[in-house]
Amino acid sequence: MKLSVLVLFTALAVGLSIGMVNFYFQHSWYYLAISFGVSFLCSFLVFYYLLEKYIYTKIKLIYKLIHNLKLGKDLKDALGEYVSADPINDVEHEVKEWAGAKKKEIDLLKKQEQFRREFLSNVSHEFKTPLFAIQGYIETLQDCLVDDPDQAVLFLKKAENNVERLSYLINDLDVISKLETGESPINYQKFDFVQLAKEVMENLEDRAQAKHIKLFFKDKYTALTPVLADREKVRQVLINLIVNSIKYGVDGGETAIKIFELHDQVLIEVTDNGIGIEEKHLLRLFERFYRIDTHRAREVGGTGLGLAIVKHILEAHQQTISVRSTPGIGTTFAFTLQKGG
Repeated sequence: MKLSVLVLFTALAVGLSIGMVNFYFQHSWYYLAISFGVSFLCSFLVFYYLLEKYIYTKIKLIYKLIHNLKLGKDLKDALGEYVSADPINDVEHEVKEWAGAKKKEIDLLKKQEQFRREFLSNVSHEFKTPLFAIQGYIETLQDCLVDDPDQAVLFLKKAENNVERLSYLINDLDVISKLETGESPINYQKFDFVQLAKEVMENLEDRAQAKHIKLFFKDKYTALTPVLADREKVRQVLINLIVNSIKYGVDGGETAIKIFELHDQVLIEVTDNGIGIEEKHLLRLFERFYRIDTHRAREVGGTGLGLAIVKHILEAHQQTISVRSTPGIGTTFAFTLQKGG
C-alpha cells in the first residue's frame, strides 16, 4: 500500500470518528461536516508529514539498500538512485527473499567447510599411510643390510612402491589444482574420438587381460566421430574410466564403449558389468578421496582422485558427466563432448 493511500484511510478514520462524536453531542449534520472536514484535513497533513519524515523515508532507504545489495553492488553503489513505488510492501518481500538467499549461502558455506575438513583429513591419511610404511621399511632395512641381504632387497622394493604411490598422489593433486586455477588450459582441437578410444583400449589391453576383462565397442563405428576438445585430457578421462572399470570389474567381465550423436554434442558411455555401486554413493562418487569400500580400494590401489580429475576435466570443457549403477549388474559413466563439425 502506498503512503498516500495509507494516510488517506487513517485520516478518514480519524475524521469520521470526530465527526460522529460531534454529531452525537450536537445533533447537527452541519457541525458533523465541519468537524469531519477540519479533522480529516489536519489529520491527513500531520500524519503524512510525520510518517514521511520519520518512518517512510527510512523504510525507503532500507528497501533501496537491501534491493541494491541483493544485486551485488557495494555499499556506495547500493545507496544509489533506485526507489520502489511501494516500499512498504516490497521491503517485506525483499527482506524475506534476501534472508532466504543468505540462509542458502550459509548452508553452502557450512557444506564447503565440512568438505574442507574431510578433504584435509583424507589428504593427511593418504600421505601418512605410505610415509609410515616407508619409514618402517627403511628402519627394518638398516637391520637387514648385513644379516639378510635378500630381505633387505624385498623391503627396499616395498619402500619404492610406497614412494611411487606418493608420487602418483602428489601428481594427481597437482593436476586437480591446475585444472581448478586454470593453469592447465584446454587446448581445443578437432579429432576422431573413435581412433582415440581404440588407442586407449589397446594400451590397457594387457591390464584388462590380467583380469580376463574384454574391452570393446558396443557398435561398429566405421565413420569418423569428430569432436572438438583437448585430445590428451580426453585421453586421460577415458583411461581413468576404463581403469576404474577394470579395478572394480569381475573376473571374466567386460567393459564397453558406446557413442551417441546428439544435436551439437557427442554422448559417450563407458559401461561395465562389475560389482556396481549402491545409489547412496552415487552423489559423492566424484569427490576427492571418496571411497565406497576403503578396504577394497586399498587392495586395488589408486589415489582416490581419478574420478575427481575426470569431473574437473569435463567441467573445464563445459561438459557434463553422470553415472548410473545397479549393485551386482554394473555401472555406466556417461559424458558429453562438443561435436567437431
